[in-house]
Amino acid sequence: MQTITEKTVREIALENPSSIRVFESLGIDYCCGGKRPLSDACSNAKVDFQRVVELLETAKLEVQAPDTGGWKAKPLAELIAHIVAKHHGYVRLETPRIRALMTKVLGKHGPAHPEIAQIDELFSAISQELSTHMLKEEQVLFPYVERMEVALLAGQPVPVAFFETVKRPIANMVAEHDDAGALLSKIRSLSNGYTAPPGACPTFLALYQGLEEFERDLHHHVHLENNILFPRAVGMEQSQA
Repeated sequence: MQTITEKTVREIALENPSSIRVFESLGIDYCCGGKRPLSDACSNAKVDFQRVVELLETAKLEVQAPDTGGWKAKPLAELIAHIVAKHHGYVRLETPRIRALMTKVLGKHGPAHPEIAQIDELFSAISQELSTHMLKEEQVLFPYVERMEVALLAGQPVPVAFFETVKRPIANMVAEHDDAGALLSKIRSLSNGYTAPPGACPTFLALYQGLEEFERDLHHHVHLENNILFPRAVGMEQSQA
């Protein structure tokens, strides 16, 4: 049996969803970068490995984090509906609000804080990528996964898709998740961990708070897809091979 020090961040997050709170508090990526061994993830986040192990051991006694436990057994259609309503909906609601805050902060504080212009470019790229990404999921991948689940429950063959195997669109979605995660990691670095400068105005504070919450929601979002939805979808297809 593997010890916690031998497992990947993804494995730890799946086995003990309350560990996600620990990862979030320390800036450890458990979704896009979840395939890393825990030691590598700690090194990348510049946090003490042994301290993280202690916090994770303590987290085992905590209640499971919301929206992460139980999805490994629930119908995929239900999980997809949750992802679209909660996480896709969040992105569509928060993106224009954050962009409006960014415009104000850039106009007022841009000359003194050139990092804001860089953050603005990065967030614009994330916004455009996620907009297209979510549409591809909602219009192509998710409907196919739902049809596949219905067919299997009815004892019928898996429907044939134009992409031949569900692994192909899933691989594309995972790659795009990785891209978004890398952009948010740069924003976290440029913003000094979403820490506004001393004496920052309320709008500046609201911007960094919004960006931090956006990153946290995206991590939950990607965790549900990369670590639960996609592996289950591939498994369903393989069961009919």
